[in-house]
Amino acid sequence: MSKTKFTTEIGGRQLEVEVGKLAKQAHGSCTVTYGETVILATAVTSRQPREGISYFPLMVDYEERLYAAGKIKGSRFIKREGRATDEAVLTGRLIDRSIRPLFNEASRNDVQVVITVLAYDGISDPTFPSMLGASIALAMSPIPWNGPLAGLSVGRVGEEWVINPTVEASAKSDLELFVSGSASEVIMIEAGGQEISEADIFTGIQFAGKHIKKMVGFIDDIIKKIGVPKAEAVIDEELKAERDQVTKKVEDFLATQDLTSCFHADKSKMREAIVKVEEELGAILKEDNEVSKDMRSTGLAMMDEALNKAFKVLVLENNKRPDGRAFDEVRTLTTEAGLLPRIHGSGLFSRGETQVLSIVTLGSPGDEQTLDTMEESGTKKYMHHYNFPGYSVGEVKPLRGPGRREIGHGALAEKALIPVLPNNDEFPYTIRVVSEVLGSNGSSSQASICGSTLSLMDAGVPIKAPVAGIAMGLVLSDDDPKKYQILTDIQGIEDHSGHMDFKVAGTKNGITAIQLDIKSDGISYQVVEETLVAAKVAREKILDVMATAIAEPRAELSQYAPRITTMHIDPEKIRDVIGSGGKIINEIIEKCGVAIDIEQDGLVMITGSDQEGATKAEEWIKNIVREVEVGEIFEGPIIKIVTDRNKGTDIGAIVELGPNKDGMVHISNIAHERVNKVSDKVKVGDIVKVKVMEVDKEKNRIGLSIKELLPRPEGMTATMPPARGRDDRSRTGSRDKKPFFKKK
Repeated sequence: MSKTKFTTEIGGRQLEVEVGKLAKQAHGSCTVTYGETVILATAVTSRQPREGISYFPLMVDYEERLYAAGKIKGSRFIKREGRATDEAVLTGRLIDRSIRPLFNEASRNDVQVVITVLAYDGISDPTFPSMLGASIALAMSPIPWNGPLAGLSVGRVGEEWVINPTVEASAKSDLELFVSGSASEVIMIEAGGQEISEADIFTGIQFAGKHIKKMVGFIDDIIKKIGVPKAEAVIDEELKAERDQVTKKVEDFLATQDLTSCFHADKSKMREAIVKVEEELGAILKEDNEVSKDMRSTGLAMMDEALNKAFKVLVLENNKRPDGRAFDEVRTLTTEAGLLPRIHGSGLFSRGETQVLSIVTLGSPGDEQTLDTMEESGTKKYMHHYNFPGYSVGEVKPLRGPGRREIGHGALAEKALIPVLPNNDEFPYTIRVVSEVLGSNGSSSQASICGSTLSLMDAGVPIKAPVAGIAMGLVLSDDDPKKYQILTDIQGIEDHSGHMDFKVAGTKNGITAIQLDIKSDGISYQVVEETLVAAKVAREKILDVMATAIAEPRAELSQYAPRITTMHIDPEKIRDVIGSGGKIINEIIEKCGVAIDIEQDGLVMITGSDQEGATKAEEWIKNIVREVEVGEIFEGPIIKIVTDRNKGTDIGAIVELGPNKDGMVHISNIAHERVNKVSDKVKVGDIVKVKVMEVDKEKNRIGLSIKELLPRPEGMTATMPPARGRDDRSRTGSRDKKPFFKKK
């Protein structure tokens, strides 16, 4: 294929797609340049279907390369990229969730889509060109796929809607919305916002749809010029005959079954009923020695399809749900806060058979997570982690760390709760929430949001408002696209057999997070609007129940939580607190048993489990940075006798006034009578009381007097001390000027 370029403009920046230059052995490949961000998208498929599996094997990998941002990995020992960052996993999931519904679920050929970021300009988010590149690579390839689609970001700065906002504009936006879809329907939504109204969210989705339609047209033009015919499945006549035989046996068996009777409010009973039917079908297929093991698996897959059809009949024809609820009814809710001892905060949320325990841990500012990715460098003060063990669904599953699903659900809960968290000045703690899924029958991710809200309030975190989440479902008619039913609070079977999993989280004031996944070619904008309205009603019901467990954040932190004392100092004094090589700050930390974090603006945060130690550290720092005033009285040790190098005579004594601060007592100010030698009156180590007589801020010197605090001998009159030279005064402040650093 010859090199070909296609260009257009979107969001005020030029978009360029080039095919035929890179990765030419892939079945479909292109580079997409947006601004100066460049991605390479490739799509390949296996020659033969994979045997013995009951799912469509799609892999989507989003590969961040640090060279794209001109970075070298910070680790001293490992310089190459390792496991995918959470951000890379989330972007890969975003693309997967968009393109997957447009494949034939019955296909068993492996398909892999790989997006590699080659250059990142720090301005244009790579997600938009990555989604576009994946769509083009698939659409131009022989891989069967019902595309194309396009996806893009929407922000709102002030009252203005912005397409693909820059990184700078995104920081000013109150909404982070990503929508993918076809020319006329929505396929995937991901959103986070500052309590945005349903009406405004829907307006943003419609705004995205207009530009998606334009981008789909752009892709269509590319495919018309460089696309190749889609591959057709090669039919093995012998295999087809065996499949037809199995199909006939399955259809004859299912004709005698009422699959709607399998549906039950109790998940375990429903599963038992379904397994019983599957075992009967499996026994029939096993009796036929001519049916291979793989074909028996195919027969059981047909049973699954029949179950999905029975679910549609139940909902659309019989107007019933599997557990007998009304279409807009939320399952039974129970909530509890503060159920575990010693930990900083806990909340238990149950919705039907879904049960999540969320636990809060509060840490010092130094416990924050350091970010060093292709797109981000900085720190993160709030972390939400989600665990989904096998026992939560009654299964045996190895515990091998979080998978993509766990990372995705944790990130969704994190996105939902961040808008209500207090700012750093109000609550400087690092916060980690862990949601343990103890039971699951639909929407455990939204249950984790509810449980985490309870746990945050139990921990005394002053959140702005409680947040709850709800998952909405959809059942579409195969014959009439206008015939559908929206379901509130879907459980497992409704998620499995339905067409949509539309998660909406927020407060009573508005939406904070959305995640939409579908199992069809798309849903109408009308369905999106109706779902948002129904979700709001359900969310408010859940928030009312949560308020019965705990209505607002507790006034006091747990006695086991660390205490943070904050104070502000002059940024110019930071080096005085730190000291040479961190000597002073390390001494404070060691002797007071605290952790100290200092921001560049002069914010000092002292964390300790012992209030006495924190108070001691605070006073220590105050003494370091305080401005000495004339007339003040101090008590401190003599740390040095000053001698005139040329004359060999004593000049005075240096007295330590506090940490990293001292002044000098001239020999004439040691006593009322004449002093010939300083050591005749004081020695190094002596503790003396002194009065501040002079502060020269320009020269950073403090003049002290001992005799001003001593009684005057009888008959002696007051005299002025003799004039002093440049060496007669001491310096104050830091003796070693060190650059600012943050002590953890």
